[in-house]
Amino acid sequence: MATTDKASTRDRLLDAAAELFYRDGVSIGVEALCRTAGVSKRSMYQLFTSKDEVLAASLERRLPAYEAQLTPGSQPAGTPREGILRVFERLEEVSTEPAYQGCPYLAALVELKDPEHPASVVARGAKERLKDYFRTQAEEGGARDPELLARQLMLVFDGASARAGARVETLGGLAVPTVTTLLDAAGMK
Repeated sequence: MATTDKASTRDRLLDAAAELFYRDGVSIGVEALCRTAGVSKRSMYQLFTSKDEVLAASLERRLPAYEAQLTPGSQPAGTPREGILRVFERLEEVSTEPAYQGCPYLAALVELKDPEHPASVVARGAKERLKDYFRTQAEEGGARDPELLARQLMLVFDGASARAGARVETLGGLAVPTVTTLLDAAGMK
């Protein structure tokens, strides 16, 4: 029974952390986090050494769903070009959701500013995985400089995410054509 209670408490903390940190930023206090999760601070500190560790664990836990939302995963993506374009099509779609506030991993990196923070390490890893996906697709699609193209795609992805999350730009009809131009210029099939 105690194991189930701990898992339940841990899940509630991570769910609350994901929601609060995404919606309100990483400066949320421990009291607000625990109140939202319905757990005591004592319980939180029995599971995690700090709020920083909760933030890192919540970002890590959310990563598979985030990646599945953007990339084809085990599903065939078609051509490498179609795989890249799918990421930006999905970005255009999710950016229209009322709760969308941009990429949670970019937001964590920008807010924390400390590259050694446990959540920054997780967030940087998530961004590197997306860049690796772009680079692999670019290599398979015959891009002239796959590393440069991957970096350019990350620039577009992060910029589009930030602008859409801040509600200063709508991405429909903007992100995919921009990426198409980059893919064409890189000689991507």
